[in-house]
Amino acid sequence: MEITSAEFVISNTDVKKCPPGIFPEYAFIGRSNVGKSSLINMLTGRKGLAMTSATPGKTMLINHFLINKNWYIVDLPGYGYARRGQKGKSQIQRIIEDYILEREQMTNLFLLIDSRLEPQVIDIEFMGWLGEHGVPFSIVFTKGDKLKGGRLNTNIQQYLKKLKEQWEELPPYFVTSSENRMGKKELLDYIESINKELNTK
Repeated sequence: MEITSAEFVISNTDVKKCPPGIFPEYAFIGRSNVGKSSLINMLTGRKGLAMTSATPGKTMLINHFLINKNWYIVDLPGYGYARRGQKGKSQIQRIIEDYILEREQMTNLFLLIDSRLEPQVIDIEFMGWLGEHGVPFSIVFTKGDKLKGGRLNTNIQQYLKKLKEQWEELPPYFVTSSENRMGKKELLDYIESINKELNTK
């Protein structure tokens, strides 16, 4: 699939103010500094579409981008950034949970994981929460260009092995790099296949 148009529609903190209509929404979420904005910009081919911030955890909003005039990329707030106060944290948690659990148009959640790190408790717990609530999600390993040789594959296999301790069936996963566009085609083809399925229902 080619992305021919990508436009920013609205930012807000209230799921009730998200755009009306029935277009499918693909939400992107991850810990602060996982490379979410860069990934969205890489997928859409628009450098400044999602704002990349020098300060991790600045996004406290649900951002909707209309793609090809028939589906949305939704940029959700990053979670787990320690320097944000408790009040800020719980507010963000509420925004995230309200969107994920209440937004009927949300078709798939892409959970971003830094491929360089070993499994983080916060991510594993978040996946468990998604599983408990029956939320369809996929894993997107980011920064795949940063590991040399077989390190990337080793890291990802270790991660999947860790997940198998809790999950009988693993969610789909993708390996990406915003620098060299690794994984762009696979991710967009996956979204396209879901969109086609929705259209035949």
